[in-house]
Amino acid sequence: MSGPFRLFLACGLLLLASTSHGDRLKDLADVAGVRSNQLIGYGLVAGLSGTGDGKDLPLTGQSLRALLSGLGVSVDSPISEFDLGDSLVALARQNANQAVQTDNVAAVIVTAEVPAFAKPGQRLDVHVSAIGTASSLRGGNLVLTELRGIDGQVYALAQGPLSVTGVSADAAGSTLEIGVPTSARIPNGAILENLIESPFADAGHVVFNVRDADFSTTHRITSAINSTFGEGTAVPLDSVSVAVIVPQDATQKISFISELQELDIEPGEPTARVIINSRTGTAVINRSVRVTAAAVSHGTLTVRVDAFNEVSQPEAFSQGDTVPVQNADIGVEEEVSSMFVFDAGVELQEIVDALNQVRVTPSSLIAILEALKRAGSLRAELVVI
Repeated sequence: MSGPFRLFLACGLLLLASTSHGDRLKDLADVAGVRSNQLIGYGLVAGLSGTGDGKDLPLTGQSLRALLSGLGVSVDSPISEFDLGDSLVALARQNANQAVQTDNVAAVIVTAEVPAFAKPGQRLDVHVSAIGTASSLRGGNLVLTELRGIDGQVYALAQGPLSVTGVSADAAGSTLEIGVPTSARIPNGAILENLIESPFADAGHVVFNVRDADFSTTHRITSAINSTFGEGTAVPLDSVSVAVIVPQDATQKISFISELQELDIEPGEPTARVIINSRTGTAVINRSVRVTAAAVSHGTLTVRVDAFNEVSQPEAFSQGDTVPVQNADIGVEEEVSSMFVFDAGVELQEIVDALNQVRVTPSSLIAILEALKRAGSLRAELVVI
């Protein structure tokens, strides 16, 4: 698909969206405090087929020894300082650490996300990532791991077989890797053990945080709530937040918030913005973009270098040698292009028509928009991703 067609398609979709009705409050704003929480833990993955950390990561051996010791398995040889000197004791303990085989074990970081209002006993998806020298986690099983919150408390326990989508293969000095074999997940691999407290139950009011900060949007949300439920029910705090008084009774509070979230709100006009993907050349221009008077000339400069070889022959009866000579012809061609003019206050459809008329390439489109922005003619925020 060519650059101009992608531009026209994206802008056409935006024009259709402009004729739609208002949005529900739940699609514009989130309830403050109703949020997920992240957990993290350190654990071991066992059962690997020789793709673990091995001896390259002493941490894995230490963790395995600590785990086995906690299960009542002694992996240390009885060593007494009365029998050996201090240096020999240290050497013996080092050899004991090396004696623990970790080729089939890998040290991993385990993460999970707890949704809002999750209760003990509910299951969570778990993500597992190798932190050592393990080459693959395929076929491994996560050993029981504690997952802690930012406060250091244990909130969940994770365990189970890993699901790995990445594949890695080595043969004859060549390596093929598809995906990431050192990252895996365990669907429903953790069980929430402790409740994460939320201020939602005791609060006498709730705050709606708008996802895209805009004073017009918060004003319209406030007006819609007050006109429906009575003046003073909602108070705007800033361009993001609107505070709403809610009933104290839990049942009434939930019912009231559900009605609030279904309110039809006409959001404020978005900030004029042009988004360009520099990798694919796709450009999206929203309907608020305006261009002041400007003239644009678009063309392409081509430099061509042709090389050809000749042979230089010595004159007759001379002592010279035959010598190869390389020559080159250099030519410069500049594509003839016409200049097009943007009148002051030109709107989205006219911008699209003008750019499509000259059949700009993705790279040329980016250059034109950046030049218009630098010249002060593009009344929009230019974002290149």
